[in-house]
Amino acid sequence: MYSFIVNPNSRSGEGRNVWNRLRSIMESQGISYQYFLTEYVGHATVLARRISAAGTPEDPVTLVTVGGDGTIYEVLTGIIDLSSVVFGFIPVGSGNDFCRSMGLPFDPFEALRSILENRRTIFMDVPVLHLGSHSYRFGISAGIGYDAAICQEVLITPGKKFLNRLHMGKLIYLMVALKQFLFLTPSPVTITLDGNKPQTFSRTWFAAVMNQKYEGGGFKFCPNASPEDGLLDVIVIEGISKLKMLFCLPSALWGKHTRIRGVHILQCRNVHITSAHSLPVHKDGESGGIQREFSVTIEKKPLKIIMPVL
Repeated sequence: MYSFIVNPNSRSGEGRNVWNRLRSIMESQGISYQYFLTEYVGHATVLARRISAAGTPEDPVTLVTVGGDGTIYEVLTGIIDLSSVVFGFIPVGSGNDFCRSMGLPFDPFEALRSILENRRTIFMDVPVLHLGSHSYRFGISAGIGYDAAICQEVLITPGKKFLNRLHMGKLIYLMVALKQFLFLTPSPVTITLDGNKPQTFSRTWFAAVMNQKYEGGGFKFCPNASPEDGLLDVIVIEGISKLKMLFCLPSALWGKHTRIRGVHILQCRNVHITSAHSLPVHKDGESGGIQREFSVTIEKKPLKIIMPVL
């Protein structure tokens, strides 16, 4: 049986409409399934904990998330034992960086067909963000500074829902990015990789720990990142003028920013990041509050992901 966690409010309410159509398809095919609609922030974590408790490594549950990239971290955080779950994802969001990086279908109906066929799986590394006394798993990235500031403001921007209904959600990201670009002040950031000697970057725009190639709705910040290599990729952009940043960010859409001086790509198995000033933090595009430090490690067990047939 398939267990679905559905965020009905994803893409400003489009998630509910898409889910109703997906249900019709499964019922017409006699598919056995159960589903749960999220009702509040953090509910997907509670549901994932309850559902995953029924699985074992020998007999895992198939847990499918229907929503945006931000729903992923909630579901991953709630899974009790990663080896007791087979994970599927049906995108109903505006960023779709998880699908873009993993090679999953962008179309929710193609994604459902791939999950029901279940003819190919891979094992994905699952990073853990340690933030104060709390820990959160994530699938895409966690970051501090400019990228997180954009994520946090977009979440509370009134025009987001309206533009999403017009399929112009990326416009709100552009508007907020320009605003943050004008007012954000780069901060000194110290990064420690695998417990080695700390590295300090004096004027850091942002630092992001990546499990995937893309974040921010299509920015290929870590072109060589792989969710299967047991490593974290860390991007740091520092010491760059605002004028140079105007060229750096667009080039990141194609992964060409790595040639620019001041762009650093690092690899590690665990990382600790400390900022001289409190800055916004994000986890898979969702707010992690205003923080000065955090750490990221990788779970010992990977997660089995249902993939489309090549």
